[in-house]
Amino acid sequence: MKTRDLTELAGRNLREALLRNSLTTLGIAVGVASLVAMLSLGVGLQQLASKRLSRSGLFDAVFVSSRLNQRGFGRPTRPDPATAAPPKVLDAEARQKISVLPDVVEVYPEIRFPTEIQFEGKPFSTTVAGIPASAKSDGAFDGMKGAFFSGPNVDEAILQIEFAKDLSTQPDSLIGKDLTLRYAERQPLPAEPSAGKSKAGADGTTPHSAETDLSPGFSIVPREKIFRVVGVVETEPATGFGGFGRGRLLIPLQVAETLRITQANDLREILRGTSSKGNYDSLTVRVKGPSQVKSVEDAIQAMGFTTFSLLDATKSLRQVFAVFDLLLGIFGSLALAVASLGIINTLVMAILERRREIGILKALGAADRDIRRLFFAEAAVMGLVGGILGVVLGWLIGSALTFGTNVYLRRQELPPIDLSSIPWWMVAGAIGFSVAVSLAAGIYPASRAAKLNPVEALRYE
Repeated sequence: MKTRDLTELAGRNLREALLRNSLTTLGIAVGVASLVAMLSLGVGLQQLASKRLSRSGLFDAVFVSSRLNQRGFGRPTRPDPATAAPPKVLDAEARQKISVLPDVVEVYPEIRFPTEIQFEGKPFSTTVAGIPASAKSDGAFDGMKGAFFSGPNVDEAILQIEFAKDLSTQPDSLIGKDLTLRYAERQPLPAEPSAGKSKAGADGTTPHSAETDLSPGFSIVPREKIFRVVGVVETEPATGFGGFGRGRLLIPLQVAETLRITQANDLREILRGTSSKGNYDSLTVRVKGPSQVKSVEDAIQAMGFTTFSLLDATKSLRQVFAVFDLLLGIFGSLALAVASLGIINTLVMAILERRREIGILKALGAADRDIRRLFFAEAAVMGLVGGILGVVLGWLIGSALTFGTNVYLRRQELPPIDLSSIPWWMVAGAIGFSVAVSLAAGIYPASRAAKLNPVEALRYE
């Protein structure tokens, strides 16, 4: 039997039992729609989480600290004790070496300190954090009131919404106003006379002095600086190694570096007897992408520093989403499995109604293979049409859920989200799976029809 004749005959048979075949096709569409709707929710939630985390700048970042300043976690280097050199200091020279490593985009220190500001003659305690210009692309600044810093060296500030509410009952009105930042500036002291220059005692020995054993210290000088408020942000951006959401007043990082703020590690270095010339407590290294994090970490460890990245700590997140998608797919496929029973029922009923037609086809020379192809063609058409309708229906369900969710979020004054997502592979996979299930459901009816005896089929009334 020619393919053209087979197609025309299958189309005619489908049109003759239009209502029954339409209901069967609708059942397939409902099954595919449930599968697509559930998978689209899983994919949408995964993309939403990945997008938010990626835009936070944490997955493409490596946090570096000296072994002297370890905080109890990370990937420390493990040198041989017999040949190990003293721990390296994380200073400007180390920062420069790290910045020239392959795939490194930028390297900047973590500057965050508690202090006090003066606004309209009143003091307010807060925590100041310096953020780089690249932080503008972070998701934390989406929907912020006002604007980001106009440049890397401007005396401008961005307020976190809760701190802005402490300053005024109308936070938006703070944009354009000035506030005074009070901070402790670190100034080095003149070098003390060395022990060799100390005066000898009566017995010709050099008297011991604690002052000559210690490295030069520093003095703390109170300073004030005026900043203009340019924006108010809803969330607290991540500011670096261990500083997730701790900055309530944000200033440009380059400005924060010029302030020479007294940091916690300054006192630690004095107690250790080490000289401090701009040493860093930690550095944040931004790389080109998450795939380059491992190689950059290994290179920094080879330099003698401790590294830590959130990418290592969240590897299980992808496994959770994979299992979540699998479970959604299984539950969604149950409806399609039920729909396949409708295909079997429809085609078995067609055999009973068309026994005489099958007998005539066999009497005219149709082979068993042609009869099977005829029933397979009818099952495939129902699966194809049902798959297409199911994808459309699943997209409508996902869109309705997204719309309803965003209506609720707007009432809660939260930004909208894309709750569902239907990529091209899901469309192709859903339609292909629908056709495959329909063909599988048509195996038994097709085999039964092909085994009919033509003589008995012609006698059937």
